[in-house]
Amino acid sequence: MAAAETPDETTVGLGGHPADAAVETIHRELTAFARRARASAGRMHPELSLVSYTLLGHLEERDGLRATDLAAHYALDKSTVSRQVSALERAGLIERRVDPDDQRVQVLHLTEAGRHILGQVTESRRAAFRERLAGWPAQDLIRFAAYLERYNAWPGGEPDRAAPRDTYGGRGTH
Repeated sequence: MAAAETPDETTVGLGGHPADAAVETIHRELTAFARRARASAGRMHPELSLVSYTLLGHLEERDGLRATDLAAHYALDKSTVSRQVSALERAGLIERRVDPDDQRVQVLHLTEAGRHILGQVTESRRAAFRERLAGWPAQDLIRFAAYLERYNAWPGGEPDRAAPRDTYGGRGTH
């Protein structure tokens, strides 16, 4: 089924039901989306991975967080976040500050360089999305955005994985 086609209710998936075919299509298309997003991250800014970009966006949105808060929000292992944080610190994009409410805690904040790079990459991503969605009718865009928000807000076992504000040109469209 081409992406622009309307699903045919007679299409049957692996489980024998039209909804099964739709779930398979959603899985395939979200996987392709994730691959494209990872691949394009390097083109947007060579030193900034998609994970790093997402972490920077979340730090900006929250005006600083502890590394453990980042790990919890994205359901990532602490060692994964630690490596990302170290790389972002070495690049001068984030800095650690002592929490004024608890001197034992260090909070990660964007540096001016981090804000600048994040702004550049965000604008590049917005432009890429605008180009890719340019031919879509407004109602389709509104529906697509609402479906993505609904999908990302699912209260099931996973934590909220909504993207940082404006990551892809809109709130929570990760």
